[in-house]
Parts: sequence; C-alpha cells; structure tokens
Amino acid sequence: MYLIVVGWIYVALMMAVAEANHPDGTVLGAVVTFVLYGVGPVALLMYLMGRPARRAARLRREAQASVAPDAGGEPPADPVPPVREEP
Repeated sequence: MYLIVVGWIYVALMMAVAEANHPDGTVLGAVVTFVLYGVGPVALLMYLMGRPARRAARLRREAQASVAPDAGGEPPADPVPPVREEP
C-alpha cells in the first residue's frame, strides 16, 4: 500500500513542479495542486485504510482492560485519607 502512496505523491509533486515551471503557472498554483491532488487524497486514503488497525488496537485495549482492570489484584486505595479525630 505504501508503494501506491509514494507513487501518487511523486506524480502529484511532478504536477506541481510542472505548474510552477510553466510560463503561466505560479508557485501558489503549484502548492494548491500538490495539496489538492497529492496530500489531500493520500491523507484520506491512509485514514480509511488504517481503520481496521485502529479498530483492532481498540478491541485489544478493551480486552486488556476487562481482564485486569487494576493489574495489581488489590482493591484501590481511598483517594482521601480519613480524618483522624482525637479522643
């Protein structure tokens, strides 16, 4: 999958270079071309293709949390110590 991403970024970069070097082209046009044809679609593709990995990681974290919630075996300590009263 990364080979496709690298290839797409290369093609978008070459389009941006051609835009910047054209007599009627501008650097701003080259940047917009690179962002809209290169970075935008690649970011969307990577986000969508990474969904299964993110879901698996979330399920692993949930399974780990349900098996050993405190990972120590002891009950949690009282966060506020009791007030000591003098007799």
